[in-house]
Amino acid sequence: MPLNVGDIISFERTFTIRDVELFTEISGDEGVHHRTPDDQGRLVIQGLLTATLPTKVGGDHNVLARNMNFEFLRPVYTGDTIICEVKIEKYEAQANNRTAIIASFVCENQNEKEVLKGEFSGVIL
Repeated sequence: MPLNVGDIISFERTFTIRDVELFTEISGDEGVHHRTPDDQGRLVIQGLLTATLPTKVGGDHNVLARNMNFEFLRPVYTGDTIICEVKIEKYEAQANNRTAIIASFVCENQNEKEVLKGEFSGVIL
């Protein structure tokens, strides 16, 4: 199904301690704040783990990203549910049988506080 300028695609995920452990193993990002629970028993999620939300939406639509910009606004903790809304800003056929795409995104936690925003651009394969 083709995308259109103005379309908004949403994705939601609740992060777990296991998610942080797996991402730590894969990325090597072993900051103390990712391994030591706070006074509520939560771990801080790695920023790039949070950034998998808009990249998941891109992957669902076969986007080969060329540029990605992230602005991390506040921490995300295990147990947080993050809702990511990706808005299609540009979707345009190119001469090489590819489609150029530019999208912006905003991710909010369950308290409707922005935790991450940014944009990506690339082509649809």
